[in-house]
Amino acid sequence: MQVNILEAKNNLSSLIVAAERDEEVVIARNGVPVAKLVKYKPAKVAPPGAWKGRAAYAADWDSTETNAEVEQLFTDCNNASAA
Repeated sequence: MQVNILEAKNNLSSLIVAAERDEEVVIARNGVPVAKLVKYKPAKVAPPGAWKGRAAYAADWDSTETNAEVEQLFTDCNNASAA
């Protein structure tokens, strides 16, 4: 549903009830949508340690070749910023 700002101001409680019922309420200024009132849904955050045992390191993450590549990236970056 779409309501203008004055109507939203006068009927905020009923608009909140509508949002709680998963209805989308669009608030408009002079008929132009400017805001949306929707039901609040808390963000789902994984608890600490949730990924333990689910991610693996690459076998070559600490190899001489990989370390040389990383060092080269930093060297190139420092040389580019000095120019």
